[in-house]
Amino acid sequence: MYRWCTDEVEPQERFDYWREVRAKGLFGVTAELERERRADFFGEFSLRQLGAGGLVELKASPYTVERSTSDIAYTPGDSICVYQQLGSGGWFGGMRGSDFAIANGSFATSHTDLPYRTAPLDAGGFHLRILKIPVSRIPAQDRRIRELTPKTFNDHALAPLLAACFADLGEVAAGDDGAGDDGAADATSLVQTSLVQALAHLALIERGIVRPGSRLGQAALRTARLSQARRLIARQLQNPDLAPAMVADLLGVSVRHLHMLFEAAEKSFSQTVTDERLKRSRRLLREAPERLIADIATSCGFESLATYYRVFNAAYGMAPGDFRARVPEGH
Repeated sequence: MYRWCTDEVEPQERFDYWREVRAKGLFGVTAELERERRADFFGEFSLRQLGAGGLVELKASPYTVERSTSDIAYTPGDSICVYQQLGSGGWFGGMRGSDFAIANGSFATSHTDLPYRTAPLDAGGFHLRILKIPVSRIPAQDRRIRELTPKTFNDHALAPLLAACFADLGEVAAGDDGAGDDGAADATSLVQTSLVQALAHLALIERGIVRPGSRLGQAALRTARLSQARRLIARQLQNPDLAPAMVADLLGVSVRHLHMLFEAAEKSFSQTVTDERLKRSRRLLREAPERLIADIATSCGFESLATYYRVFNAAYGMAPGDFRARVPEGH
């Protein structure tokens, strides 16, 4: 992963460096800011290569951005972008069609090689994630992909699926920073590729280019629903009555469909729940040495202390107290 921040440059040079080297050279856009405001400018970003895509997270003081025809000619991208707004909001304009605002937590899509202008809506500045996927790496080939002017997501049913995929992609990428053996790295790469493809096709479903019932559409929806199901499980772990029917209802699918999603994964629904409860309990054993083991078991959704001891010992070959005793102080 590549990270960069304006703190690495002298204050009087920060915006000029951001504009010429980062904005124009890396992102292919023209950045502008009134000269009297440049001394206080701050910007940072990270860039990860994930599967076929590149994931950028960007934070910056307010300024205006334009992707003009000359910028496009200078730095063609031929990619689609899926944007996730994390800050207070942003404005897009200058396209064929109406201007629009994108609110915190919302999504937008575009093709890289169409003109636009954008700026943050308030003094909070920019904070967003951008997943950039080359058109050549997207199985759904359609000339309309290159006509995607910037547009917000209007399908409220798809937005939670995008949020789940984006969150999983960030977590898988963070875990990859400490990846060890080649087998684990290969598995991580496959997950990243699957999530990137799902995000690309969800965006194309929303824009009417990929049909939800097509092979590509169904594959994207399965991947995204599985991501969302896992996140719903994580939010409900403390509930000892956590069951497939509860998650299926929250996900808006049948129990049978939920089980089919997990059949394609490495672990079943019940195995996933148990694994997540054990992982959370291990974290609490490490981070809260003063906390009673019985309290940890209850907070992770185990129906009894005896069940927790039995499941923990079967998974790790030791009791929770022995695991806690082996954790070095401060870890």
